[in-house]
Amino acid sequence: MNRNTKINLVLLLVVAALAVLPLALGLGDHKEEPFTGADAQAETAITELDPDYEPWFTPLYEPPSAEIESALFALQAAIGAGVLAYYFGLRRGRRQGEERATARQQAADADAVGVPGKSPADGA
Repeated sequence: MNRNTKINLVLLLVVAALAVLPLALGLGDHKEEPFTGADAQAETAITELDPDYEPWFTPLYEPPSAEIESALFALQAAIGAGVLAYYFGLRRGRRQGEERATARQQAADADAVGVPGKSPADGA
């Protein structure tokens, strides 16, 4: 097993632990909704501090149910992950292309100078 595979397995185990440990340890059992988002927690805190608080604005679109809201959030996350994957793939492809072009150029330069033992068929 090479080094990258070991690192990937360790990272996978860490992510799994982050997902499972809060559930296994019972964190949030004393709450009505144990794993609410930061928005809901902020709204609760503001309401407790100032019950007469009026929001500055209202959302442009209010989803009809929590399931649709979750689906829209998942879609947003998937689009963001796709954009990041495209960007990193593009950068990697460019780097590999530059490395191949440099190797070809070096082989062509070595061939032009007439370095013995080097020919285009030797891996250029």
